[in-house]
Amino acid sequence: MDILICDDHKIVRDGLRQILNQLPGNITITDVSNGKDALDLLSYSIFDIVLMDISLPDKSGLEVLQLIKENYPTTNVMILSMHDQEQYTIRAIKHGASGYLTKDTDSGELLDAVTRVAKGGSYFSHSLAETMARHLDKNTHDQSHKALSIREFEILIKLANGKSLLEIGAELRISHKTVSTYRKRIMIKMEFTSNSEITKYCLENSLI
Repeated sequence: MDILICDDHKIVRDGLRQILNQLPGNITITDVSNGKDALDLLSYSIFDIVLMDISLPDKSGLEVLQLIKENYPTTNVMILSMHDQEQYTIRAIKHGASGYLTKDTDSGELLDAVTRVAKGGSYFSHSLAETMARHLDKNTHDQSHKALSIREFEILIKLANGKSLLEIGAELRISHKTVSTYRKRIMIKMEFTSNSEITKYCLENSLI
């Protein structure tokens, strides 16, 4: 089985390697720290599964997922993230993820999930399956955040959680001026005038 890990934290990549090496058979593991390197590798290598974080330094993992599925549609991708919010899960599924686990998943479940997804199946934890069921049961009325790009949505959530432009820039490894530009786009698209309106909206729509 050929596995590609994409996560910007070396300690996470090393930990995943230790766990994944417990899989039976011939296991080859490659790891990268950003989306560009993952996409470059996929341009000339075939992997049975890509294990990817959402928070990456150059692009959102959801953006990378979208590009992978557009350019390499048969590639199996599983998101392994610290985020368990409903909207991250739903967006990952819509962009073609075959699995989604949070980083507090135990090693046994991770191995089961990787085995299933690498063979072309899908895997979502019980709690995330319930999240998807709730989403499908909701009324499908328009919500203005659906008009946002993946990066705009990511910044919307961070703003709603009270993070400053400098903090968001540091986390995403972009300048605070770039974050400010994204914020302006969000405010225009969603017709907000303040961060408090962003927080109120996200709370009302169960985004945080």
